[in-house]
Amino acid sequence: MVEKSQNYGLWPQLFDPFRGFGARIADWLSPASDASSDATAYKISVELPGVEEKDVSLTVEEGTLTITGEKKSSREEKGESWYFTERQFGSFTRSFRLPADADQSAVSADLKAGVLTVTVPRKTRAAETARKVEIRAG
Repeated sequence: MVEKSQNYGLWPQLFDPFRGFGARIADWLSPASDASSDATAYKISVELPGVEEKDVSLTVEEGTLTITGEKKSSREEKGESWYFTERQFGSFTRSFRLPADADQSAVSADLKAGVLTVTVPRKTRAAETARKVEIRAG
């Protein structure tokens, strides 16, 4: 005789290969990106071929930079005895956690040749100066 708990144990094993499948598809469909930094700024480049500036939104909130957008493209070709049309639509979102020294109030972005480049300056540290501390008699 097989107990109920053993019957239910078969289902999770059956679906193990598909676990996380949705996350893998989302990663595959997300635009490719690169992140780098130097002494003055952080730079994030995101590949957005065929996406227009009006279809991209960039927000910075609570230390997270989020890029959202929508790709819309269509192609139509006609011949003497044939007709071909193709449409592609899809939205995307990419989020990046900013380091503590990122200046969120000075973020800038440029979209050129299908590549969005976001620049996040680093906060400048005020020059620390040594000072003598007076000791008061109690």
